[in-house]
Amino acid sequence: MKPRRQRLLLVLAALASTAAAAALVLNAFRGNLVFFYSPSDVLRDGAPTARTFRLGGLVEGGSVQRLADGVTVRFVVTDTAQRVPVEYKGILPDLFKEGKGVVTQGRLADGGIFRADEVLAKHDENYMPPDAANAVERAQQAKTQARATMRP
Repeated sequence: MKPRRQRLLLVLAALASTAAAAALVLNAFRGNLVFFYSPSDVLRDGAPTARTFRLGGLVEGGSVQRLADGVTVRFVVTDTAQRVPVEYKGILPDLFKEGKGVVTQGRLADGGIFRADEVLAKHDENYMPPDAANAVERAQQAKTQARATMRP
């Protein structure tokens, strides 16, 4: 084989290897990508049912129910405009409280119930995850705007 042909085959093999490695990395990245949705986003656009995603907002006051098995907890996450019921089996973080910010990770089940695999509570009095804070702010603005247009 001529040296020119050998170099061409070597370059093609290197390009094929690079393309295969890039495809594997992108596939792994796509599999670990988790999107954030507010309750309004979930009910308006419909969140993915086949993929894990994060749901964030405030724990609605008076909505926390602990079932008899001692492990399952049901509560409602709200952005002050919409509500999504959540069911979680496990131990809740110490900072989990009604009226406080929360981000849950899991999947949307039949009947619109969000089955959480993980619950993250805010870590101090002044912090709320930026996406959750923006979602709550947008919902409050929409609510204010709707009230203003309803008045004569």
